[in-house]
Amino acid sequence: MFKTIVFSVFLLVNFGISAQQIEWMTMNEALEKQDDNPKKILLFVYTEWCGYCHKMNENTFVNKDLIKYVNKHFYAVNFNGEGTETVNYKDFEYTNPNYDPNRKGRNYQHFFADALQITSYPAIVFFDEKGNIISPVKGYKSAEDLEIYLKMIASDDYKAVTTAEAWQEYQAEFEPEFKVN
Repeated sequence: MFKTIVFSVFLLVNFGISAQQIEWMTMNEALEKQDDNPKKILLFVYTEWCGYCHKMNENTFVNKDLIKYVNKHFYAVNFNGEGTETVNYKDFEYTNPNYDPNRKGRNYQHFFADALQITSYPAIVFFDEKGNIISPVKGYKSAEDLEIYLKMIASDDYKAVTTAEAWQEYQAEFEPEFKVN
């Protein structure tokens, strides 16, 4: 009986923890999952030295409403823009052959980050269900700031927002729902 109770508590705790975190994966895993279950991709591009990247992990990606929304509508990818991960995208293998493990601070930019034209960190790049780039969003974003982008991309509203005026109108009409943690 005691073992059953302990096991039940263990399952509840683990389920509760996993439900309160973004389900991060690699870009290759996300692209592979799209074959069976098409979803858009949210690619968070960070570096080890980037203070605002760490702030997004500490402040933005812990918001409970954001976590639920991202896990439901996107494959979330955590990608080090100066790391060593190999990314297979659109029939090309992207690597970081210049990466120097002994280098302190900034390192060489990954070729995938170059291909995405990432010029500053943090950055978020959205991809459609077929792995095509939709749009980058650059700079630090709070959960409240990011909500409009998440919902616009997930709902395909971005397809109608093609001018600065349309973007201003979309922003004016948008009603945020994420609660501040």
